Amino acid sequence: MPSTHLSLHYHLVFSTKDRMPLITKDWRDYLHAYLGGITRKLKGVPLAIGGTEDHVHLLIGLRATHRLDYVLRDLKSGSSLWAHETVGKRSFDWQPGYGGVTVSPTELETVKRYILNQEQHHKRQSFQEEYIEFLRLSGIEYDQRYVW
Repeated sequence: MPSTHLSLHYHLVFSTKDRMPLITKDWRDYLHAYLGGITRKLKGVPLAIGGTEDHVHLLIGLRATHRLDYVLRDLKSGSSLWAHETVGKRSFDWQPGYGGVTVSPTELETVKRYILNQEQHHKRQSFQEEYIEFLRLSGIEYDQRYVW
């Protein structure tokens, strides 16, 4: 085959350190836009970014050459530095871990809607409940002692 054809889409979730409610509405959209900019700078494609005061969800397309752990490192460190310098959030940090699953092309629109409606979703379900459900539905094994 003379060329490569890929569809590598990831639903990523990570939270603020200790799940503190630090991402207030007055700068949340800017943070999401900045995360999209980091994704584009890394040659990825941001399809949807959303979240609430204590976590974010990203639906991004990546290349085969991307290392997911490096992408997450760059997203977290870059946005944390931006929050410190631009927004003045000196105490802003992300948790060290993250959740991530691949997304089938047939499910992209469903996941995109889910991510963009995070505020409404969290009127019914806490982040902790949502994340455990995310792990369970994805078939990811976990030890409750190390999730939080």
